[in-house]
Amino acid sequence: MIYREAGQFRTSYAADQAVFPILQDRLFVWGIALFGFFVVPFLASEYLLRAILVPFLILAIAAIGLNLLVGYCGQISLGSAAFMAVGAYASYDVTAHLPWLNLLLVFALGGLCAAAAGVLFGLPSLRIKGYYLAVATLAAQFFFDWLFIRIPWFTNYASSGSVSAPPLHIFGLSFDSPAGRYLLSLGLLTLTAMAAKNLVRGRMGRMWMATRDMDIAAEIIGIRPLHAKLSAFAISSFIIGISGALWAFVHLGSWEPLAFSIDRSFALLFMVVIGGLGSILGCFFGAAFITMVPIFLNQIPAALGIPLSTAMVSHLEFMTFGALIVFFLIVEPNGLARLWAIGREKLRLWPFPH
Repeated sequence: MIYREAGQFRTSYAADQAVFPILQDRLFVWGIALFGFFVVPFLASEYLLRAILVPFLILAIAAIGLNLLVGYCGQISLGSAAFMAVGAYASYDVTAHLPWLNLLLVFALGGLCAAAAGVLFGLPSLRIKGYYLAVATLAAQFFFDWLFIRIPWFTNYASSGSVSAPPLHIFGLSFDSPAGRYLLSLGLLTLTAMAAKNLVRGRMGRMWMATRDMDIAAEIIGIRPLHAKLSAFAISSFIIGISGALWAFVHLGSWEPLAFSIDRSFALLFMVVIGGLGSILGCFFGAAFITMVPIFLNQIPAALGIPLSTAMVSHLEFMTFGALIVFFLIVEPNGLARLWAIGREKLRLWPFPH
């Protein structure tokens, strides 16, 4: 009975078009935001912040970027980790040559470089789609892996091939502590989620979804495929590039090209599919699933007192994790976001059966 829309009248166009038109939704989102910004940094341990929450927040940003391309525009991509690497190395090179720039501007420049790479490798989408496009974007993964390993300029001629991020100082404030890294990631995730949500509700989002549903019909009604697909690649790669810079600067600290291998591309795609295609909320669910479930599975044998070798625990973790992915896709092909929507509908109707 606490989740009711009765009596909540919308008397203006702005109220009708609000992102959260229901009062209970607004209160819930504000409660989560206030708890995340003002409670978690002071109560969470260093391990929780560094190993769980910061990776979850950064991967959620990357999942939002990929979902704009795959879920909303229908263009399959397997080169997400490559665009993360472009954002990371571009940001590193900018700080190496222009150390006086603000880090937020550095991250934005890294995202712009990733957007340019995304547009370049998105050009084949004008002629091919489906699995063929996936293979074309996969070429970006192998190309940038080779580029960052073989050309030492991108690593500032480091002999080991590994590079280190500069201190996290923004507007005179230091974000090097675990709580600071968490707050920086959470703030950028909040801005990204709000921007993406409003973007898909506008003209560009409708253009992407029309192209996704039937590109020929979209072209007939006046939507330009060139503009729709390349804009999706550009904005998606921009967001993924920023997440790559955050992954390198905030989470890893020092990294090498293997940090952005093809496994990361598959993990991002799994996040989008498990969380729910065409859902911003699903990106949070998918990132939480991919980040936290393996950690829990790794701790179960020790918690139960079962003596297993490290290799066996790792194998069981991969097997169980894959089985859970298949299970969720069978139970609800539309992802965890759809299960959340079904739960909300049941709350609206409870205690009535229909």
